[in-house]
Amino acid sequence: MTCRRDTFMGDVRNTRVSRIRAAVIVLVAATALGTTTEAMASRSAPRGTDWDAIAACESGGDWQANTGNGHYGGLQFTQSSWVAAGGLEYAPRADRATREEQIAVARRLARIQGMSAWSCA
Repeated sequence: MTCRRDTFMGDVRNTRVSRIRAAVIVLVAATALGTTTEAMASRSAPRGTDWDAIAACESGGDWQANTGNGHYGGLQFTQSSWVAAGGLEYAPRADRATREEQIAVARRLARIQGMSAWSCA
């Protein structure tokens, strides 16, 4: 004869083990998928990005562009993007920075938000 208490405790243990096993499987799967997703969604400028071509499209190649539309420099940074990507290290606005400085900030911005920052990229 089996005691009801022993049967109940066995069910609790089996349920607990099943839950732990399920949690481990979910964590392993999430870790594997997360690593793959991060690798695929890595944000940065592709090697060999032609910043001059992007500037030609964005501003007609004018690295000091300030047309009053809220976008500045050859790569047409918004002021908030310029600040977020560390542009103040070089100049108060992108149009006041050199081509090389704008490209350095653009690379940082690409790491932050990807190449979608530029419609011409």
